[in-house]
Amino acid sequence: MSGHSKWSQIKRQKSVTDAARSRVFSRYARLVTLESKKANGLLSAPGLSMAITRAKAVNMPKENIERAVAKGTSKDSGNLEQVVYEAYGPGGVAILVDAFTDNKNRTTQEIKHLLVLHDVELAAPGAASWAFTKTGGVYVPNEPLIDVMGEDENKLGAILEALDEHADVQQVFTNARGYEDTGD
Repeated sequence: MSGHSKWSQIKRQKSVTDAARSRVFSRYARLVTLESKKANGLLSAPGLSMAITRAKAVNMPKENIERAVAKGTSKDSGNLEQVVYEAYGPGGVAILVDAFTDNKNRTTQEIKHLLVLHDVELAAPGAASWAFTKTGGVYVPNEPLIDVMGEDENKLGAILEALDEHADVQQVFTNARGYEDTGD
C-alpha cells in the first residue's frame, strides 16, 4: 500500500486546525494587549477582564494571555491602535471592518487591496457607519436588514472570508440578513 500514510493525513489535518487556532489566538492576544495598555495592566479593569474571559473561552493558553498582558504594559509595546474601515459591498450592503494595528498606513493599504480584489471600494469615514449602532464595543445593524441573494450572496461571502483571514482584522460587521456579525 504505497502512498497511504496515516501520519501524512493526520499531519495535514493538524496543520489546518493549528493554523485556524493560531489566527484566533493572535486576534485575542492583540485584544488583550490593547486592553492591557488601556488599563495599565490592572487585571480588575472591566475591559481587560472581559478580553481575558473571551480569550479563555476559546481555550487560549494561560501563558499566552499573561504574555499579552505583559506586552501591553511594557515600554516597547508599540502603538497598537484600533481602526474602523467602512465600505459598501454587493447589493448595497454596508460593511464595517474593526481592526487593531501597529501600522495604520500598512493596514489601510492591505484592506483597500483586499476590497478592490472583490470589486469593492473603501468608503469615507461615516459613509456606512450610519447603518449601525455601537453597543458595548460591538456594532449592531439598524433595521431593516438587507437581503442578499444569488451571486451577490456569493460575492459577499468571499469578501467576508478574505477580510476574516487578515491578521489585523478583529471583526467584520454587515447589515446583510444572516451576516450581521462575522468576527470573533
